[in-house]
Amino acid sequence: MRGVPRAPLVIALAGLIPFIWGALTSLNGDLQDWGRQELGARFVGPYVQLFYGSVILSFMSGVLWGFATKTSGSKAATCYMLSVLPALWAFFMTGGGPVEAGINLMYGFAGLLMLDAIFAYWRLTPTWWLRLRVLLTAIVLICLAVGVYL
Repeated sequence: MRGVPRAPLVIALAGLIPFIWGALTSLNGDLQDWGRQELGARFVGPYVQLFYGSVILSFMSGVLWGFATKTSGSKAATCYMLSVLPALWAFFMTGGGPVEAGINLMYGFAGLLMLDAIFAYWRLTPTWWLRLRVLLTAIVLICLAVGVYL
């Protein structure tokens, strides 16, 4: 991906593995059976996506918090308030069944992308940040949709 430093790109793509694994094990019964037997039921299908997705939304709150430190005054206060929203969303909105939680995670990641765009607009992120976040969010949403709708 042009303009994105290699190390952040590799780390970000590696962070997609649980989402992709969850989608693959949702689509392939043999792979799901193998994963369930070798790793446990929590680590296949939508279940791995739901748990990991909540972790990542919470992690991204911390990333946004870090960007908020680059400003001051009322903008900083606004950024700090916005930065906790993904973690709060994950905490309050992923407690239902797998379908409801998956849909709510999809909304959470779409909302996170909007927050990324706001922080990028305010020039608090690296110049390449939003391009990377659009790619990652698209992949996460596709994987979650597989877990929710198929």
